[in-house]
This record gives sequence, C-alpha cells and structure tokens, in this order.
Amino acid sequence: MYLWAMESYQVDILNPKALKLLQDLADLKLIALNKTEEKDFMDVVTRIRKKSKSAPNLEEITQWVEEARDQRYGAK
Repeated sequence: MYLWAMESYQVDILNPKALKLLQDLADLKLIALNKTEEKDFMDVVTRIRKKSKSAPNLEEITQWVEEARDQRYGAK
C-alpha cells in the first residue's frame, strides 16, 4: 500500500550541480519544480499597508511593547 504525500519545500540552491540534479529528477517525473517569484521588501510593506484599515499610533505601539516585555520578563 502506498501513501502519497504532496509536500512543498523551498530549497536554496548553493551549488549549480544541485540544480542539475533537481532538473534531472524533474525530467524523470519524480519531482516538480515550480519557480517562485522573489518579493521585494517594499512590495510586502505596500501589500500589508493596503490591507490595513488604520495604522496604530505611538501610544498603542508602546502599550503592546510593554505588554510583550511584561510577558517575557515578568511584570515588575
């Protein structure tokens, strides 16, 4: 009995020989290679800003930071 698991991995190729091996496996229909597009940092920031209804003010940010510090280090 075979269980097929469709899993995805992101692989950073450090050596061109590794790319050749992956291409050979793809040619044998053992794996599928899908190139992903690289996202520029500012593209991600712009996308997040578009989804945001409003930006937090300095007081809200300060409160969140203080709460996180209290949770991490304990309230003094």
